Amino acid sequence: MPLIIDKSKIEKICVDDFTIRKRFSYGTIMVDLETHRIIDIIPSRESSDVKIWLKTFPNLKIVSRDGSLTYAAAITGAHPNAVQISDRFHLIKGLTEAVTRFIIRKFPSRLEISAVTVLTPEMQALYDTSNRAQRIKYAHRKRKEGLTIAEIALLLHSTVKTINRYLSISENEIPEDRKISRERQHQLAIEQKQKEVDETRELYKQGYSIEYIGKLMHHIPQTVKNYLDPSFSVISVKYDNRIPGKLAPYENQVLELRSQGHTYQEIHNIISNAGYSGSVASLRMFMQKEPFK
Repeated sequence: MPLIIDKSKIEKICVDDFTIRKRFSYGTIMVDLETHRIIDIIPSRESSDVKIWLKTFPNLKIVSRDGSLTYAAAITGAHPNAVQISDRFHLIKGLTEAVTRFIIRKFPSRLEISAVTVLTPEMQALYDTSNRAQRIKYAHRKRKEGLTIAEIALLLHSTVKTINRYLSISENEIPEDRKISRERQHQLAIEQKQKEVDETRELYKQGYSIEYIGKLMHHIPQTVKNYLDPSFSVISVKYDNRIPGKLAPYENQVLELRSQGHTYQEIHNIISNAGYSGSVASLRMFMQKEPFK
């Protein structure tokens, strides 16, 4: 027989949604934060239904939830004095996404770092062999040049066993170079977006309305209209482009002054007299990103 829960004793809970039928119907589950056991469940995640449901638990003090505004409104309506917290998963997920967005916004997909010292042959070999395919090709090339397996292993900072495995692979079986992670993610995102565009256009050809397509694909009507536009491209023209700022007209002058040994504050004073209205911090950030050849 099912356990009878004394709702008056429930004070700390977690609420989350679950799929009954994907894209059509959802439910909400309640878990006791202290016992980690399921307390209750309802076949809806609508704010009004969740609000009525939560009111049946009169002494809720802490409610853990995801970032849903629907749940936030329902909890506030049912228990305005309850403390709403984010669960560990969504807290870490939100932090990770924020850091990722910051890094992508801060840095381009490729960073060019200039060599400030003369590299040893061993270190140069490592820089030139950034993935397995390149390392295998490098091992084959050095073997043809007459180097021993031990010497190649030293150059690649690998074991003799690894080099033997590299050399056992015929040149026509060497795998293709792998793209860097950011490039792979970008390509996958483009492919996924293209699938959405194709699906949207196919649904529209079948006679479905823009509003229906938007609800089906979880897009606002304007996004659907954009997808239907023949000139729409899944590749953003802004990808990896640098947005010019206040410093743009003075960049060459900054590089010249910096190469002469001027400090950032001195450079700032000089270009400020010429009309620059930005900060010293912008100069430092520009110099950190500027590749030197």
